[in-house]
Amino acid sequence: MNKILFASLFLLTSFNGYSQNPKSDSLLTILKSELARENLYDQNKEKRINLLRFQLLHTDSTNFNAQFDLYSKIFEEYESFKFDSAFVYIKRMIDISEKFKKKDILIRSKMMLGSTLLNSGFYKEAFDITREIDARELSNSLKTDYLFLRARLNAGIAAYDNDAYFSRSYYKQSEEDFKNAEIVTPANDFERTINLAFLADSVKHKNLTPDFFYNIIIQHHLPEHNIAMVATRISYAYTGHDRILFLTLAAINDIRSSTKETLAIFLLGQEMFKLGKTSDAYIFMQEASRNARLYGARNHAVQIESMLPLIAGKMIDEKQHEKDKLLIGFLTFLIVAVILFFMLVIYRRQILRIKANELMIKIKNNELESVNGKLWESSKIKEELIGLFFKTCSSYIETLDRIKHKTLHNIKLGKYKDVNLFLNNVHIEEEKGNLYNMLDTVFLTMFPNFIASFNALLKKEDQIWPKSDETLNATLRIFALIRLGINEHEAIAQILDYSVSTIYTYKMRIKSRALVPANDFEQRIMEIKFIDINHH
Repeated sequence: MNKILFASLFLLTSFNGYSQNPKSDSLLTILKSELARENLYDQNKEKRINLLRFQLLHTDSTNFNAQFDLYSKIFEEYESFKFDSAFVYIKRMIDISEKFKKKDILIRSKMMLGSTLLNSGFYKEAFDITREIDARELSNSLKTDYLFLRARLNAGIAAYDNDAYFSRSYYKQSEEDFKNAEIVTPANDFERTINLAFLADSVKHKNLTPDFFYNIIIQHHLPEHNIAMVATRISYAYTGHDRILFLTLAAINDIRSSTKETLAIFLLGQEMFKLGKTSDAYIFMQEASRNARLYGARNHAVQIESMLPLIAGKMIDEKQHEKDKLLIGFLTFLIVAVILFFMLVIYRRQILRIKANELMIKIKNNELESVNGKLWESSKIKEELIGLFFKTCSSYIETLDRIKHKTLHNIKLGKYKDVNLFLNNVHIEEEKGNLYNMLDTVFLTMFPNFIASFNALLKKEDQIWPKSDETLNATLRIFALIRLGINEHEAIAQILDYSVSTIYTYKMRIKSRALVPANDFEQRIMEIKFIDINHH
């Protein structure tokens, strides 16, 4: 496991293959929420350190194991948290190891000092530590740690120099040390699985996806700091959103473990900057800068400070661009709004004009419909009256014909008395009554509501209702003829066998008692509804 934790975090190994990973977005959301809780994690670490220091004050100075154990625990707390404090306690571990002549523990403590110096950018001092150690006398475990320390040192200097010529030899020595460490202590199953991420795409099994390695890390339930280191190492095998997935996972666990000596948040900021997410890149770079200052990582601080101005400059450009876009958008909106306003004014005028035309058309249609209704009504009335006329005429022609034949027959036979008797039996008034009854019946068939509608125009005491043996009386019959469209007094008088003055008197008497103005009475009579029997 140690080889995975200290493997080449500085080696800039990369493989092609950009793909969107949906987990990265959700992890970035978690990372931002964890940044807000960072102080809480740091306070908890300070509490743990204070408790250990309190225990140290009450520990017997002659008890090496108890003292060294507390020094080690305090150093582990400070190792990735604060360089100055970590340096103090690793020195105490070296001093007490020398005092009690614990050779293996002393060598391991010196290598831990070298690693601490490396983390803070003291490359020369760290190399001095490695030169003091004779690797030939070391056990396999110590020799493996020694080779990893030296490999990290060479990789760190190569990355710090960042020069194609000078960095080459350092990278070469670093790779050789890693290979030698693998020979001394072969990788375990977990380490070999992690190393599969660095196989070329053409060699990788199709199941070896970023999600596969992500799940491997989560399922092994590693400590938070170890998760961060393994995730950071795997991130070098990917680019784009897949790399962001592992760097975000590492950064989250760095915050939870209060690790300030960290590459993850810095590398994440770089990746976000490459993808054009400048705002997030700036947030992460600022966090990386705070961490570097708090820990005292001089090497990281230089790298971070060289990136921050670039990101800040791009942020300013983007904000200015957004302002320009906003201004252009506002002006465009204003122009469009003015155009729309004038269009709306024109549109409103057109709508009003259309509505006026529609209203005129509606009025004309209503008038036309009214005229059509009247024409239809008039046509139906004439049809009924013509039918009545022909029926009545036919009846009287038959009657006249019968009288003619009967009379001629009696005259021919010399029966003059019978002729006189027969003619006296022809009752004109009775026939006239029958004609009026027939006319009334036809009229009430066409206007069944006439009597009720007529009386509705009169006060109750002035209303005119036909007797039980009548269909219509004289007054109702006059206004019935008016409803049929016969308005001339002479015509009405001739039909009803009244004088013109009688017709006029009847009309004036009724109009004077009407509930509506006299001038409107006949119009209201004309509005009484006609009912088409055949249609209904």
